[in-house]
Amino acid sequence: MERQTISPGFVEDAIACLRQQGFAAEPVLRAAGLPAAVHGPVTAHEYGRLWLAIAKATDDEFFGLCARPMRHGSFALLCHAVLHAGTLGKALRRALQFLRVVLDDPHGELIVTDGQAQIVLTGADGPYPAFAYRTFWLILLGLACWLTGRRIPLQRIDFACPSPDQRPDYRQFFGVPVHFDQVRSRLVFDAAWLDLPTIRSEQALKIFLRGTPGNLLVRYRHDAGWVTKIRTHLKAVPAANWPDVDTLAQQLGTTPATLRRRLRGEGQSFASIKDEMRSAQAQSLLRESALSVAEIASELGFTEPSAFHRAFRKWTGASPGAFRRDFRDSASPRVARLD
Repeated sequence: MERQTISPGFVEDAIACLRQQGFAAEPVLRAAGLPAAVHGPVTAHEYGRLWLAIAKATDDEFFGLCARPMRHGSFALLCHAVLHAGTLGKALRRALQFLRVVLDDPHGELIVTDGQAQIVLTGADGPYPAFAYRTFWLILLGLACWLTGRRIPLQRIDFACPSPDQRPDYRQFFGVPVHFDQVRSRLVFDAAWLDLPTIRSEQALKIFLRGTPGNLLVRYRHDAGWVTKIRTHLKAVPAANWPDVDTLAQQLGTTPATLRRRLRGEGQSFASIKDEMRSAQAQSLLRESALSVAEIASELGFTEPSAFHRAFRKWTGASPGAFRRDFRDSASPRVARLD
């Protein structure tokens, strides 16, 4: 996860916001474990420490860039607000509503047209600096990709502001075409992704929040190596036959202690991976199969339907029966699955 680095220009952007609010930079840099002058790239973890140190110093998780400060702790509340949204589309709409209430200006709207999902930012005080738009996208996209456990591929990003001088890092960071001096700021991706289920659990959220905001910088790239390796391994085995962590470690050619340590380094645990995969499979079976709830429970390796009911409520906040009824009652058009 630490292979991705952040250019020193983004460090200077953050420090400039700190100074504009009247705070001294040196104590904050020291608290983040960084030197007084940063001349080279930093890791995502180091940049996350700086972001957190600035948020604590200023009581604003958005660098003082918006009409109202995003008070320290707001992002954690945002995560709780969207955790059980059910689909990416619902989660994004809740997140945008939450950020509208917290930040006031700028605010975002999800628009679906011609097979494209566009998150459009507008504001009475705009255009904002590129760093403000970038921060908004980082928060929203990082959370969206973590919620679904998938990398959401982007198609285009527009900035309603001039390109910062001598800053190619703004064009490189997102890995898609970035256009400046546009009429409005927007992030564009295929609308089919809006139907992806949100798969994260309360336990997974605790682990995720321990790594924020640094993990927002890498989550949109997808989960890191060992998480992907374990998911691939488990997908090849029926959930009822999944191994315990000792057996899995042996199958992967490592020790249980090493496996746990590597997963912690990627912001995950074996239990949370199994929870997320079972949750995704359960929701898929409830939506797309004619199996009874008891049969789904057995398929997923639960010894009793009651244990499955408790787990499903923990994952989604609803019972399996209510989830299935709500899906059928919604009568929304089906889209192709993106596996």
